[in-house]
Amino acid sequence: MPKVIQDVGEKPLVLHSDVRGPVAELSFLQRSLLFAELAMISYNDEAEAKRAAEAIGFPDASLFDDDGAQAFRFRNRFDCVIACRGTEPHEWEDIEADVNVGRVLAETVGKVHRGFKGEVDHLWPMLEEVLSSNTLPLWFCGHSLGAAMATICAGRCLLSHISSNPAGLYAYGSPRVGDHAYVNYVKFPYYRFVNNNDIVTRLPPAWLGYRHSGQEVYFDRGNRLRQLTGWQRSLDRLLGMVRGLGRGKIDALSDHQAHAYVDCILAELSAEAKLIARGGNEVEGQDVALPAPAPLEGQPPEEQTAG
Repeated sequence: MPKVIQDVGEKPLVLHSDVRGPVAELSFLQRSLLFAELAMISYNDEAEAKRAAEAIGFPDASLFDDDGAQAFRFRNRFDCVIACRGTEPHEWEDIEADVNVGRVLAETVGKVHRGFKGEVDHLWPMLEEVLSSNTLPLWFCGHSLGAAMATICAGRCLLSHISSNPAGLYAYGSPRVGDHAYVNYVKFPYYRFVNNNDIVTRLPPAWLGYRHSGQEVYFDRGNRLRQLTGWQRSLDRLLGMVRGLGRGKIDALSDHQAHAYVDCILAELSAEAKLIARGGNEVEGQDVALPAPAPLEGQPPEEQTAG
């Protein structure tokens, strides 16, 4: 049953995950839902976020905050998750980070977005300190700006002295983070979720030298997990935009909302449950093969499907 967390006078936070064991034992879609919900939870104040995280199986929650850059560490006895907080429209530091599109040298190879790196620079000393003693499987997640920050954090963790390497990165509505050299150098299990017309996933523009990395997980206009390329992707986006206008919405913006990603994954989980009940397995749709939770070393960036 869904868990509802609500402060007086605020919109309720409806959660569906229920973690009672190691994250690695969940199905791909269950993990995807969990990290999407933790990324969504990270937008809330510390007290509400702690209550929400505990409700879905992470009783230990800590907020790290420096000059507007924020991230949560969620833990239970099985796993540790770093969830970076995304853009908050009323926070000038977040807006400044988003629009600061200049590229600067990364700590590794290549260049990354100046604004995203700046946000991580604020938090990294605190995160590095707590992660140095971590012995649990370590996961990273985030939405929007938080997804970009989580990407840089996971890369730093992988290449630092920290002994626990990233078990996986789940990024929702992520903008492009770095250049070709950067995204090809930093390799770990990375799933990048794109919801139909989400405009943020197409920023900063590729002509400025930015590239996507990771394995793309694309949801079409009907919240279905699909593998579409070329004209199929363009047609799907066009139809999604027309449908959004018919509902009085700007699809490029509404598709970016954190809860929209949760809704997409919930729809796929429901379809998966029906499929399993009929004797099927955890693969949905005629043209979809769910990504396996395995390292992606050697897999080329999927810029050709990123739009």
